[in-house]
Amino acid sequence: MQTAISPELLVNPEIAEANAILRSCVHCGFCNATCPTYQLLGNELDGPRGRIYLIKEMLEGNQSSEKTQLHLDRCLTCRACETTCPSGVQYGRLIDIGRQVIEERAPRPLWQKIVRRSLLAVLPYPKRFAFVLGISRVVRPLLPLSLQRKIPAQRSAQSVRPQATHPRSMLILEGCVQSLSAPNINTAAAYVLDKLGISLISASKAGCCGALNQHLADIDGAHDMMRRNIDAWWPYIEQGAEAIVMSSSGCGLMVKEYGITLKHDPNYAAKAARISELTRDLSEILGREDLSALADVGKGVRVAYQSSCTLQHGQKLPGVVETILQNCGYTLTPVADSHLCCGAAGTYTLMQPALSQQLLENKLSALQRGAAEVIATANIGCQLHLESAARLPVKHWIELLQPFPLQGETEEHL
Repeated sequence: MQTAISPELLVNPEIAEANAILRSCVHCGFCNATCPTYQLLGNELDGPRGRIYLIKEMLEGNQSSEKTQLHLDRCLTCRACETTCPSGVQYGRLIDIGRQVIEERAPRPLWQKIVRRSLLAVLPYPKRFAFVLGISRVVRPLLPLSLQRKIPAQRSAQSVRPQATHPRSMLILEGCVQSLSAPNINTAAAYVLDKLGISLISASKAGCCGALNQHLADIDGAHDMMRRNIDAWWPYIEQGAEAIVMSSSGCGLMVKEYGITLKHDPNYAAKAARISELTRDLSEILGREDLSALADVGKGVRVAYQSSCTLQHGQKLPGVVETILQNCGYTLTPVADSHLCCGAAGTYTLMQPALSQQLLENKLSALQRGAAEVIATANIGCQLHLESAARLPVKHWIELLQPFPLQGETEEHL
């Protein structure tokens, strides 16, 4: 693709990066075939190729309008287009830059600003989120059913984790939303890894990975969170922690891209690159270990696995979790269109509820068609979104490998 971005703008390293990405696109349109929003709406501007043209026109100095903003907002950032693209267009990075630019050039209506700033002020901060979540659970009976379903089920947390100290140690990100909505995911991971001779360490000063801020175009806020996490993890890296384990694939994708996102930061570029190099999805860790001790855990239980976009398209790890589950005795049921997004996509359920709901219905239809007993996924956002309307229980896949029930675990089903 030919571009005509002014030399003055190209001085900005991110605009120069966007220009290089634009030039790698060959207009083929293969991306539209796997784009969830294009499949639903049939509008060229709601597919990757159309959004690429909108970003190109915006950077070339054409009018930046609410129309451009709307079509960029509708993108799930699922990156299915990257999996399909024969030219290797880094669409996820391009749309992050495009959203940042449109935010500066096309001011949003006041109500949109309030909603976005409220989400950024609450969701990445566990104490604030816990307060809001507690209130929402109290008033839930008074809310419309559509909102009731978005409130996560109450789960009692298993507070005790393995106490053994092993020669091998890894860091784990507790997460912001996950730590409150599904607190036993990391506990299950700690028990499984403990049996493999690996200790998990939580850095107390680490927090939200920054993905929420990044995708809502709060770039400064996202970078601050990334730097804080790097500072929190760095002493443990120096002491020999061999990896940073991510039990949420969305967070994992973000941390794996710290090196890209902070590459122009003179103080953090090298450290960010090292952090990204050490970051592993939980499935990558288990996929390299001897799991013979867990071979009969599944006992033939039928599982419908929802392959999260951030794992299969973002981190390029299709089939890894599925292999682990099968090796541990589970039977996987067929899932049609497994490459398509479930509609969770961070705050997408709140910002684009109609499209999100359509995608959810399609995904649950595919997942529940094969007589499964449980739905498993690798991402907290997908898990909460799926369980809001699923007939079957929805679990993080590591909870299926936990070799004994977590004591005191209860759930309040909606």
